[in-house]
Amino acid sequence: MVEKKGKIKKLSKNNLSKKSPAIETKRKSKKTLKKLVKSKIDLSKTKPDSKKNVKKGRVSSGVHAFDEMIQGGFLQDSINLVVGGSGSGKTIFGMEFLMEGIKKGENVAYVGFEESKKTFFENMKSFGWDLEGEEKKEKFTYLEYSPEKIKLMLDEGGGMIENLIFRKEIKRIVVDSMSSFLFLFDDSSAQRQAVISFFDILRDWNLTSILTIQKDVSIGNIGVMSPAELQADSLTLVYYQRIKEERKRYLEILKMRGTKHSRDIKQFEIEKGIVIKKSFGLKSLKK
Repeated sequence: MVEKKGKIKKLSKNNLSKKSPAIETKRKSKKTLKKLVKSKIDLSKTKPDSKKNVKKGRVSSGVHAFDEMIQGGFLQDSINLVVGGSGSGKTIFGMEFLMEGIKKGENVAYVGFEESKKTFFENMKSFGWDLEGEEKKEKFTYLEYSPEKIKLMLDEGGGMIENLIFRKEIKRIVVDSMSSFLFLFDDSSAQRQAVISFFDILRDWNLTSILTIQKDVSIGNIGVMSPAELQADSLTLVYYQRIKEERKRYLEILKMRGTKHSRDIKQFEIEKGIVIKKSFGLKSLKK
């Protein structure tokens, strides 16, 4: 009897370990419910943090004195325009921004319309920037694009350049200059639509950008604003202006969304990059 009972016990134990479908389903349901309850609790705890994450961070321009003028840097994922005439320092400003990204371990891209890659790399050596070396390390990407290719990119909704941006995980981009692209559109309505489409694509890429525009501006005379200037998140004007016997460079932040920016007109020089010196002694016009 004892052996039989032992056998019976063993059998009953084995039988219990083999759960019936009904019991198994019930237990799984309980486990799922527990997981759901736990996840809800965890989510409620992280709600304040998730709200903080929605707030955009700041991205350094690469020019320390300029960052001080804009609360520490550009807003993350923003579209920023730098407008000025020939020789004003637009390209160098953009390169300061990209090299800062490389210093921080980011992958960056430069889209050039007017200069060959070889010439551009050679010119940047005078500032101590080894772009060929950074390209080999896959930190810097140079895209020698024609304005027509950018127009095609709009038609394709991003096209090949978008694939490259995502594949290389580009975090910063400079387009130098937008003027060549804007000249493809005769009337302001078509130009405005093209700008909106291009900016929409840039925003989808989740990166911070600087776009340059070739335009002769002077202190107190910025001319008629283009659709790109109106649509961009920020607009910085760089002047190469004759003062008495010589030309000097100045910059002014005309607008920057979500930022309490300086309204001073600052003098700067191009040495081994952009060096901001002092205020011009005037205040820019209030918005």
